[in-house]
Amino acid sequence: MTIETVRGRDATIHFDPRKCIHSRHCVLDHPDVFVPNVQGEWIHPDAAPVDELIRLGQNCPSGAIRVVRHEPTAEGLATSDDPPLVNTVRVRENGPLAIEADLHIRGGVQVSPRATLCRCGQSANKPFCDGAHTRAAFTATGEPATGSFEPLAARNGPVDVIPLRDGPLRVVGNLELVSGTGRTFDKTTETFLCRCGHSANKPFCDGSHKAAHFQAE
Repeated sequence: MTIETVRGRDATIHFDPRKCIHSRHCVLDHPDVFVPNVQGEWIHPDAAPVDELIRLGQNCPSGAIRVVRHEPTAEGLATSDDPPLVNTVRVRENGPLAIEADLHIRGGVQVSPRATLCRCGQSANKPFCDGAHTRAAFTATGEPATGSFEPLAARNGPVDVIPLRDGPLRVVGNLELVSGTGRTFDKTTETFLCRCGHSANKPFCDGSHKAAHFQAE
């Protein structure tokens, strides 16, 4: 699957189907821009003002949608790729980890500041989610217990996501961990997040990947 690029009058929309987790923000928030289940062209950049297009890109949790304004202005949003003021990883109920930050994954720079990372262990596109949690009937709470944490010295900045071979995601950088209902349950500058699906302390790694013989590059 290749990235679809559709150029409109004021902005260009890039859509990467490999990253899409079908959260449906796009087709529900602006069904005139993203028109599902049709033959032929289904992305229509000229159907909405450019600032709304950029917000659609910002609301895409997986980074599958990117929007670039053709003529940036001092007052308007230039792109959907600007990193957030607060780095977060949101734990989806029975689903992936939705991270938003100045992301660096596998040692490279992410084009988009958003990504959804597999935590069921079944994705064929690791470390990214590909929807396999639904097929695998993966169950994991989106409401972990609130731990003890201190305020961060800074709430933004670069975040490195390092998938350890046959192990968890090592995440280094200022990060707030947020439940599905928006509750911050931890703040950290380094943590290890489960991606095998077997930890008894999700979303954190507890070493279960060893007993489960989890394998991943």
